[in-house]
Amino acid sequence: MSRIGKKPIEVPQGVTAQISENEITVKGPKGELSQIIHPEIKVELKDGKILVAPKGELSKKGRGLWGLYRALIANMVEGTSKGFEKKLEIEGVGFKAAVDADGLTLNLGFTNPIKIKKIEGVSFLVEKNLVTVSGADKERVGHMAALIRKQKKAEPYKGKGIKYQGEKIRRKEGKKVVSSK
Repeated sequence: MSRIGKKPIEVPQGVTAQISENEITVKGPKGELSQIIHPEIKVELKDGKILVAPKGELSKKGRGLWGLYRALIANMVEGTSKGFEKKLEIEGVGFKAAVDADGLTLNLGFTNPIKIKKIEGVSFLVEKNLVTVSGADKERVGHMAALIRKQKKAEPYKGKGIKYQGEKIRRKEGKKVVSSK
């Protein structure tokens, strides 16, 4: 039995969920998201709560999908009502970011600036050395944040690069000079 899958999903005020035969669509103030449902999973809406359960006999694959689809639908409900955001810190002399019409431009000490195109449903906000990636879809927000971080990960000697806010970088000691007597 799935401990996650058994929990009902509360649908808050201002959010509506529509369930068709093999798809669920959630609409809210932050946007609209839809998810195709696997044939082994049954989703139903009762009294303002979404219930997820396996169809028929509980197979090993069905047990795994039960918790997965419950988590995906819960993220859809939370994303359309509150939204998700990831914050990245840029550290280094001359390292900076700027938002433009296409997406984000990063100057990270390379010869040319790096341009990252924005995908639908994701927005960027830059304040000094802090880049905020926000949107309704948790997967897309996380993907864009990982793509930005990948451009120049924080290195362990000086800590220069891009890291998530609150992420601890394990620092290494540099080379030691041996004094001769």
